[in-house]
Formats: sequence, structure tokens, C-alpha cells
Amino acid sequence: MATSTPPAKTPNKSRKLIILVIVLVTLVVLAAAGAAFYLASQRKEAAPVAVVPVDPIFIALEPMTVNLQPNGRSRFLHVAVTLKVPDVKSQALVTQYLPEVRSRLLSALSNRAAESLVTPEERAQLAADIMTTLNQPFVANLPSLKISSVMFTTFMLQ
Repeated sequence: MATSTPPAKTPNKSRKLIILVIVLVTLVVLAAAGAAFYLASQRKEAAPVAVVPVDPIFIALEPMTVNLQPNGRSRFLHVAVTLKVPDVKSQALVTQYLPEVRSRLLSALSNRAAESLVTPEERAQLAADIMTTLNQPFVANLPSLKISSVMFTTFMLQ
């Protein structure tokens, strides 16, 4: 009795099936990578949001003349000041409280000695002191002003 065993074809079929699965997985991974690259490149090409610069608001105060602290002789300062504020609300507050703004400015200027206003650094310090003084709240429940800078448009020391 001769027994014959049929040739085993299952290893060939399983090998083909494994190769087919590997090829399909590779194609799916490549397609996913391509889609991710495409979406990332579309995000970069989107128009950047343009930042529109805000127009500055300047408030020119009337020129004023103040007597300076005496140091042997009479000296005075003639100055015109322009304030830069960031928004209309601050502009309205400065306009509403203009007499108090001018009073604080006069006090800050008249408490100086003439010798302390000669160099540009000393004038810059004076501008910083004025800004600090004017940024104080005028009323207890009122927010403080937001003065961005103080500029001297006229500065005459005699």
C-alpha cells in the first residue's frame, strides 16, 4: 500500500497573504503620511493675520511757564508738553480732568532746580516723573490714566 501525501500548498498561500498584507499596510502608511504633509502645508500657506498698527493719540497741552526752585537767582522754565495715550478712553479722561492734569504738571515742574534740567538724561527723567505723576488716579474709584509717553515740544530754561 502506497500512501501518497499531497504536496503542501498552504505555506505558499500564507507567504503570499503575508506579502499582500505588508504591501497594503505600507500603502496605507504612505497615504496617511501624504495626507498629513498636505494638510500641514495648507496650514502654513494660510494668510497670516495682519496686525494693524493703532494710530497714536496725542494731546497737546498749552505751553506753561513755571518758576523753578531758587538756587541763588531767579530761574524759570517755559515748556510745552504733549501726552501720548493709547486709546480714546484715556484721551477722554485727560480732557475731562485737564485742570487737574495741568495742576499736577505745574507741581512736578516747579519742584525742580534749574541745574537738574540741563542734560538730556535729566529731561528724560523729568518726563518719566511727569508720566508717573499723571498716571495716578484722579478720583478713588476712577482707573489710572494710561499715558504712554510725555514729550516736550518746547523746553526753554532761563
